[in-house]
Amino acid sequence: MRTDNIALAPLAPGASLSLTVQRFGPEGARPRIYIQASLHADEIPGMIAAHHLRERLTKLEAEGRIKGEIILVPSANPIGLAQRVMGDHIGRFHLADGVNFNRGYPHLVPKVAERIEGELANDGEANVRLIREALRAELEAWQPSNAAEVMKKALLGLAQEADVVLDMHCDSEAVVHLYTHTRSAEEFAPLSALIGSHAYLIADVSGDEPFDEACSRPWAELADRFPDRPIPFGCHSTTLEFRGERDVDHETGKADAAAMVDYMVLRGAIAGEAPQVPEPLCRATPLAASEPVQAPAYGILVFKADVGAKVKEGEVIAEVIDPLTGAVVLAKAPSDGVMFARVAVRFVTQGMRIAKVAGTTAKRTGKLLGA
Repeated sequence: MRTDNIALAPLAPGASLSLTVQRFGPEGARPRIYIQASLHADEIPGMIAAHHLRERLTKLEAEGRIKGEIILVPSANPIGLAQRVMGDHIGRFHLADGVNFNRGYPHLVPKVAERIEGELANDGEANVRLIREALRAELEAWQPSNAAEVMKKALLGLAQEADVVLDMHCDSEAVVHLYTHTRSAEEFAPLSALIGSHAYLIADVSGDEPFDEACSRPWAELADRFPDRPIPFGCHSTTLEFRGERDVDHETGKADAAAMVDYMVLRGAIAGEAPQVPEPLCRATPLAASEPVQAPAYGILVFKADVGAKVKEGEVIAEVIDPLTGAVVLAKAPSDGVMFARVAVRFVTQGMRIAKVAGTTAKRTGKLLGA
């Protein structure tokens, strides 16, 4: 393992930060796999998975089994890791401006398209190299306006030239699920099965420029812009949601790490016998078919359905109880599907999102992700 530290913008004089980057396998080898944990710094399940993954990769490297290059960032957000307000960890939003750490990555396609216009060949591999060079140049030209954007630039710089990007997150209370680009659905189907995903959500554009799409979307959009030239999908990226915030233990961390190692064996980054991929628990469905459940009133939230439950449209999934009058208002499933996530709080305001149901019929348009 080779360890690098990338200096970030200081938050104040004397308050310096850095990213720790751990590299395994031959430098520059393909496939290159980039893995990061806890971009939302208060989402720790990915961090414990990264801890056990590092142990596995160190052993595999000693055995000479790592054939590609694997880049691991075990804690991707030192800014959010240090943010606490009255004892509560605030790792999802940058306190300086309220921006989500997993939103607002630069959309480089227009400028990249200008750079490669007239330069593309009839050789797909040559075009991949050309596009990666253009992406690198445009990212270098981006001028961040604050410390969080400096960090985003560093993370995207590490990831955007990888063949595969695994971005580890979690929800409040949830079963395992993942998000990816529509054109990466086949690529990550084995990984979805290996991690035991209950929802596999796909979209071309989900809104607000999250990290995974900053890595993957350019390849789809450039292929569409230049249909007369071969442009392979150069970076498959996924957001892995490893259960809920409190699901931090060695058993699940080891299992998640083992699943990622098995996937990397399938991908050819690690030498070894191909693992048996289990039957998937779900199939890929449109993110636009995933619908939020909103609290119908103010009050005490009592769930009637657990995460992972298969629900029917109109089925009661929660009660909201007025603590003063005892009035009960029912929250119902918006469609048939799997309730794959829910909030951790138990007192809610009217209109607040309290759960998510992954359906099969696309109904939503516009921004598909929550805040």
